[in-house]
Amino acid sequence: MTSRNQNRPPRSPSSKKEGVESIPLDKRRRIGMGRTGGATNAERKPFGSVNKKLDVAATSDVGSCVEGSDCGNVEFTKEEIDVLVNERLKMKKFDHKGNMELVSELNARLKVCIKWFQKRDEAHVEGEGKLQNALDALEKKCAETEAEMKNKEERFSATISELRQDNTCVQERLVKEESEKLDAIACHRKENEARIALEALQASLSKDLEKAQQDILVANQRAASVDDMYKRLQEYNLSLQQYNSKLHSELEVARESLKRVEKEKSTIMENHSTLRGHYSSLQDQLNLARTGQDEALNQKDALANEVQCLRGELQQVREDRDRQVAQVQVLTSDVVKYKESTGESCAKLEYLMEKTKSLEGTCSSQREQIRLLEHQLTATNEKLKMSDLSSIQTRAEFEEQRRNVHDLQERLAETEYQLVEGEKLRKKLHNTILVRVSFVLICEALDDGTNKTSLVLQELKGNIRVFCRVRPVLPDDVAGSEQPVISYPTSTEALGRGIDVIQSGQKYPFNFDKVFNHDASQQEVFVEISQLVQSALDGYKVCIFAYGQTGSGKTYTMMGRPEAPEQKGLIPRSLEQIFQTSQSLIAQGWKYKMQASMLEIYNETIRDLLSTNKSSGAENGAPGKQYTIKHDANGNTNVTDLTIVDVCRIEEISSLLRQAAQSRSVGKTQMNEQSSRSHFVFTLRISGVNEGTEQQVQGVLNLIDLAGSERLSRSGATGDRLKETQAINRSLSSLSDVIFALAKKEDHVPFRNSKLTYLLQPCLGGDSKTLMFVNISPDPASVGESLCSLRFAARVNACEIGIPRRQMTAQMTS
Repeated sequence: MTSRNQNRPPRSPSSKKEGVESIPLDKRRRIGMGRTGGATNAERKPFGSVNKKLDVAATSDVGSCVEGSDCGNVEFTKEEIDVLVNERLKMKKFDHKGNMELVSELNARLKVCIKWFQKRDEAHVEGEGKLQNALDALEKKCAETEAEMKNKEERFSATISELRQDNTCVQERLVKEESEKLDAIACHRKENEARIALEALQASLSKDLEKAQQDILVANQRAASVDDMYKRLQEYNLSLQQYNSKLHSELEVARESLKRVEKEKSTIMENHSTLRGHYSSLQDQLNLARTGQDEALNQKDALANEVQCLRGELQQVREDRDRQVAQVQVLTSDVVKYKESTGESCAKLEYLMEKTKSLEGTCSSQREQIRLLEHQLTATNEKLKMSDLSSIQTRAEFEEQRRNVHDLQERLAETEYQLVEGEKLRKKLHNTILVRVSFVLICEALDDGTNKTSLVLQELKGNIRVFCRVRPVLPDDVAGSEQPVISYPTSTEALGRGIDVIQSGQKYPFNFDKVFNHDASQQEVFVEISQLVQSALDGYKVCIFAYGQTGSGKTYTMMGRPEAPEQKGLIPRSLEQIFQTSQSLIAQGWKYKMQASMLEIYNETIRDLLSTNKSSGAENGAPGKQYTIKHDANGNTNVTDLTIVDVCRIEEISSLLRQAAQSRSVGKTQMNEQSSRSHFVFTLRISGVNEGTEQQVQGVLNLIDLAGSERLSRSGATGDRLKETQAINRSLSSLSDVIFALAKKEDHVPFRNSKLTYLLQPCLGGDSKTLMFVNISPDPASVGESLCSLRFAARVNACEIGIPRRQMTAQMTS
């Protein structure tokens, strides 16, 4: 491999000295500690001894970095990461081992930083999963609590219905007692009338029985005492009426308290339904319930006092009754003497005694009713206490759940903030130009000379990455070769990166960024480029194109078979990832707008594959609509009059891809029954805005399926197919000329020699992230074409292009 430093002017010793002196003092001290083991810069030693010490220092330094990254728990701050990412290495021209030490040291630190970030990312994902599980458990617990509250509401409603039924029964009993009391009052009136008649009879008897005037006077006095007793009975009846009215008023108060209880129950039900947002109203209603309970307790005390008073009055009535019984017995003994004259009076007195006994029975029944009411009141108080306890317990559970929800919300907010910071750090680390060369490759560069060393240094400046893919052997391939023409080296430094092609017994080795054998699946290939596709959402211009001979699997790699999920190509998988990632970034405040366009370059003519009004003249070879390629000052490419479609869903992209596949030019040759006869270019323009930070990014994703290179002797093309083959070979030859000019760093690069190279100018010579897939066939008859494709890919991999820049139009200053 030729050196790429041949065209560079040699550096003078003075410039080398100035480069050494421009290194900061602290960095020189760190480098000096690893190299010379504490020797000063002023000391001079033989060149051989210096080289030996450099070898030992490089080995120990890199080994310690690797061990530290594997065993130690290293923590990084944001400032340390910024310093590590923005650190620029200053290389010396002739001190290759020193340069390799610097590169290996930076690589080891970057690996440690990346591993630390991966661990942090895994910890964030695990914490987010735990928070989600805890949130689901709390939601489930809330649902169970709501179900329990519904059950309690049903029990309360059943209790209220029972209380209403008891209330109706009590009302019916009170109505019945009122009717009985009215009957007792009517009987009292009749007794008063009878007493008046008895007095008149006694007066007539006094006139008739002059002899017994004294006895009659005694009888009159006794009758007066009976009148006093009757008056007392009337007063007692009045007191009973007053007590009845008081019971009515207490019943009304009990009804009002019951209504208040019902209102409080309804408010409790409403508070349970709106438990999270109306806690203050629940406290107010709880205070009302407590005041109602206090009122009920006061009423209970008043009723107890009244019952005590009634018991005293009843005792007094019993004493009066005993006295009356004694008086009646005396009167009966006196009346016996005057039985003939006062027989009717005795009968009436017995009737009055019976009435008195009936009144005593009525009083006892009323006492029983009072006891029943007291029992009902105690039961109601107990139910109120139970409802108060359940309300207090529910409020405590609500407070605990609210605290848990608040803690979860705080932890979720903290996790989202850490996720946003981690995403920013991921973008910064991913889009930083890293040295992707292992320590073994550095040692080989030291052994082989300056050629590989220059390759390592050029990777820092931004090379085109190249992936190689070998398609499986098909039944139509030429058989008869005992040994395969393609093999894969098994050495550690070339595993997964090297490929050997055997032609006429001679082996031709090639090394690329990644090599996929014939067993590699579409998913395995896409995993390797998924992070490059992610860069388009981060605001970079990304270009991925497939190159190779006809029948090598370019279209299968790029498009695949969209109807089979496992055989989807890079284009549908990349678009699915972009849409899924854009949806996940909505939570971080990002909103994306995407526009898609598809074209093909057929016989050096641009065709719009999404146009709905294609002219028949263009299809028949006559000149149709003319499309012009334009590049602006920012490196953006536009094609005039090209159809651009706004897309919001992956289904829209799939429909556009099917439409483009039907419109694309394909043909049959001896090498492929369905050969692509044009270069297919898919472009997705991405505009993103973060509403929180006011940051705007603009990315472009170009996915290109080039037409296959083929030899006329093998393809057997004639007529239109011959013209197509010649146009394809001319455009690919122009692409080769551009690659050669870029490799030699010529002042003039012939981008305008073909429509293909002019369209790819920002990808090949600008600030884009470019990846090339070189597809080769394992067919022994295609060994020559495979060697040409691999050599061309090696030249592409050695080309330097501009450093990728992120397209940002505005950013909020912090």
